[in-house]
Amino acid sequence: MIKLSAKIRKEMGRKTNALKESGRIPAVVYGHKIKNVMLDVDYKEFQKVYSKAGVNSLIEIDVDGEKEKKIVLVHDYQRDPISDKFIHIDFFETSAKEEVEVKIPIILEGTSLAVKDLGGTLIKNIAELHVKALPQNLPHEIRISIDGLKTFADHILVKDLPLPKDVKVLAKPEEIVVSVAQPAKVEEELAKEIEEKVEDVEKVEKEKKVEDVVEETKEEKK
Repeated sequence: MIKLSAKIRKEMGRKTNALKESGRIPAVVYGHKIKNVMLDVDYKEFQKVYSKAGVNSLIEIDVDGEKEKKIVLVHDYQRDPISDKFIHIDFFETSAKEEVEVKIPIILEGTSLAVKDLGGTLIKNIAELHVKALPQNLPHEIRISIDGLKTFADHILVKDLPLPKDVKVLAKPEEIVVSVAQPAKVEEELAKEIEEKVEDVEKVEKEKKVEDVVEETKEEKK
């Protein structure tokens, strides 16, 4: 299991700014049956841990050397909009007896002949699969081969994904995960997107004109 050390945090609100400047990140641990525990973790250590664990692998947190370790998932986090650095972490303490819902990243492997030989474009409709399972049964990622995508009629469905039997998929079995679009169809999709954007802009402009007329009418009545 991936391990992370942490300290009990006393700083709250704006006082955490000094904490961040010292190279640590404020964090909180919560769960269904525990009170919130305020922590702080080393920034560089958390970066390494998160690169391995992501949001779907268990992390063992050692809090100030306590005997009882906290087994958690990264439930949420905040980043600075300018520097993109982590500024707050939410950990969710799990139970080996309670299922959790997470999204597992889908990794594509291999070569599609429909792309290589026919000039098609690979379309990844689902990047993460929403699943439910006991924490210890969660896969870190789902790897699938696209070698079978030899024609534009071929595709990979949710039901085709290789998953442990103890993992429940919270998506429709017939939903397409990966397919290959013909070159002409790709151009059509792009044209459709541009047309939709133009329609949205025109709609906004019309609404603005109506608002302007209403405002002018109000001014005239005054």
